[in-house]
Amino acid sequence: MRGTFKAAAAAALLSAGSFGAQAQMTDGVIKIGVLTDMSGLYADFTGQGSVWSARKAVEDFGAAAKGIKVEVIGADHQNKADISSNIARQWFDVDKVDVIVDLVSTTTALAVNSIGREKNKVVLVSGAATSDLTGSQCSPNSIHWVYDTWSLANGTGNALAKTADGKSWFFVTADYAFGHALERDTSAVVEKNGGKVLGKVRHPFPGQDFSSFLLQAQASKAQVIGLANAGGDTTNAIKQAAEFGIVQGGQKLASLLIFISDIHSLGLKTAQGLTFTEAWYWDLNDNNRAYAKEFAPANKGVQPSMVHAGVYSSVLHYLKAVTALGSDGDGAKVISKMKEMPTEDRLFGKGVVRQDGRKIHDMYLFQVKKPEESKGPWDYYKLASTIPASEAFRPIEQGGCPLVK
Repeated sequence: MRGTFKAAAAAALLSAGSFGAQAQMTDGVIKIGVLTDMSGLYADFTGQGSVWSARKAVEDFGAAAKGIKVEVIGADHQNKADISSNIARQWFDVDKVDVIVDLVSTTTALAVNSIGREKNKVVLVSGAATSDLTGSQCSPNSIHWVYDTWSLANGTGNALAKTADGKSWFFVTADYAFGHALERDTSAVVEKNGGKVLGKVRHPFPGQDFSSFLLQAQASKAQVIGLANAGGDTTNAIKQAAEFGIVQGGQKLASLLIFISDIHSLGLKTAQGLTFTEAWYWDLNDNNRAYAKEFAPANKGVQPSMVHAGVYSSVLHYLKAVTALGSDGDGAKVISKMKEMPTEDRLFGKGVVRQDGRKIHDMYLFQVKKPEESKGPWDYYKLASTIPASEAFRPIEQGGCPLVK
């Protein structure tokens, strides 16, 4: 299959030992599939780094020392629902994969979410954003790990909409499910704070030329131009906005989803002053810095993103749950055990997984440093505020998840 790693290159076979006398492994091995963007506009903050993060979680769990046989494979879904669906079915039906992780882009995550439920396998989403994964599309076989459109909207949207010069908005939105969800959730926050959405325009995914869309946003005279997109779409839009002098003209750019690799691509001169919400930052504390010190040399000097951290965290908790359950055969039972057990790891600290499948932890509002404030390579963020876990995600009763009683 195009984009799929050869098994020998992608596998991380950590032990030939048995899982234990009490365990009922379906085939004697726990097989983890990292389904992600290896070659497209999201590859920098997912891709090979996500495969490395999954393997690192297996290593830190101590699978070999525990006598547990674990294999990690990876594949490129090319941000397409049909390709992700085909790979997921091949993995579940033929290759005996027990859990699929990462799934950047909403279309791929929603597609595999349905297949996981159909096949009674485990799906752990770190890369996709739509809050529908814990709302109308929630599943007893999946957990949404890192962030979602609701948390992004309420972090960045609240911060800007509460200011006097953040009351009127115009959205430049990626024309697919993720962009629509992010625009929807942010619009609700703006209006809740007494603001108004003056207009919106949808751009193709992926996009290259944003000039016509940005000119419409500029002509609207909106105080804030919300970029409801990600990856290369966001960086291209920001660069072209700078060429049009939009910020210099008094309008603000709100990057509703942006990653450390995007800031690196833009450079501090262009990105300085951007306010945004993230779930994790490599330089936030000693544990994160230690992880980044291991990650960067193995990934061409790039620092890990919050998605990479989420893959590590979700795989680690999955392995703990399978060990506690003594079996990986029933996906819904594994997910139930993951919800029952408190989460704890070196990157996200302590947390919980709610009944709707939402992993709960603090979120952070960051601002990009000015060039003169940066002390070295990849020193890009300064913390504006911490959004406590109790406020960071949509209240469970508001999501409409059928699993919530």
